[in-house]
Amino acid sequence: MSIARITEISSTSSVSFEDAVNSGITRACQTLRGVKAAWVKEQEVAVENGAPVSYKVILKVTFVLED
Repeated sequence: MSIARITEISSTSSVSFEDAVNSGITRACQTLRGVKAAWVKEQEVAVENGAPVSYKVILKVTFVLED
């Protein structure tokens, strides 16, 4: 039997939502062991002068707890 925990993190990028997701997962894996999944809870884009300037995602990251 395994027990998992879910933690919520936010990540931003000036490039794209995909880049924000990749950066968030990469960073989470540096701190958390046993990361198994992540899903995007929210997305937000900041706009200046009619153009997107940054992309933000809120991720729910699932990791398995160790014995």
